[in-house]
Amino acid sequence: AVVTNVGVGDHLGLNYITTVDDLAVVKRVVVDNVADSGYAVLNAADPLVVKMASHCPGAVIFFAMDRNNPVMSRHRAQGKRVVYVENGAIVAAQGSSEHRVPLDAIPLTRGGIIGFQVENAMAAAAAAWALDMDWESIRAGLGSFVSDASTAPGRFNVFSYKGATLIADYGHNPDAIIALVRAIETMPAKRRSVVISGAGDRRDEDIREQTAILGDAFDDLILFQDACQRGREDGEVLNLLREGLAKAQRAQRVDEVRGEFVAIDMALERLQPGDLCLVLVDQVEAALAHLAKRCEASQQAA
Repeated sequence: AVVTNVGVGDHLGLNYITTVDDLAVVKRVVVDNVADSGYAVLNAADPLVVKMASHCPGAVIFFAMDRNNPVMSRHRAQGKRVVYVENGAIVAAQGSSEHRVPLDAIPLTRGGIIGFQVENAMAAAAAAWALDMDWESIRAGLGSFVSDASTAPGRFNVFSYKGATLIADYGHNPDAIIALVRAIETMPAKRRSVVISGAGDRRDEDIREQTAILGDAFDDLILFQDACQRGREDGEVLNLLREGLAKAQRAQRVDEVRGEFVAIDMALERLQPGDLCLVLVDQVEAALAHLAKRCEASQQAA
């Protein structure tokens, strides 16, 4: 079992899951069902995930960026497996034994600058280690995987459009938005824009929080509403997104439109070389296909 995070939670208020603690119990189900001879791979930097360790019938591999995390230090001192980052490499350690994989050799992490992808790579390496895969194969897997629209649709898919950088992602909760902002802040850009809607079945505060975060990180925001409002009244999600921008520190321009593709096309038309645009897609497959088509057309016209 692998649990990467619980964080502040997502989908709260649905199916009688109203608190982050409730959500942690749901996510813990996979840990509860690990075999006696199996492993749970758990994020040592998330307290709610750490608590799951005591419910695992098998062994535990903890991972975290910081090797000095107290949970990690204690676990390793007990001769158990940990995975962390040190000197530009992912390190898998048990006792005095260590295996290293340079972040430069893991395309998913873009040389280690995309923090959440580094964490994903650590979790993947730990899971493979738990399955007793040899380290040559683990390194090959980490080195060959690319998060594009075909292998991991809607998960930090990067496109190029007329000299600008486009990133498509399906992040629709505050934790995901924070992780995306941290990643994008490592990528140089003259101007940053974002296209976003809100999932209507999320809590009001969760929808507002997304634009509260984005309003401090982007110059232009295009808020869109599409056909699927998940129980919300017409315009309700747009109003919540707009409310989240009440104290925005960076946002200079905010537009509201109807239709995901209309919003995407508006953002593309404004892009200049050196800009960066984050598209928080809703209809994942259709939106990615639309982006790919627009990017291909721009290359042919160049």
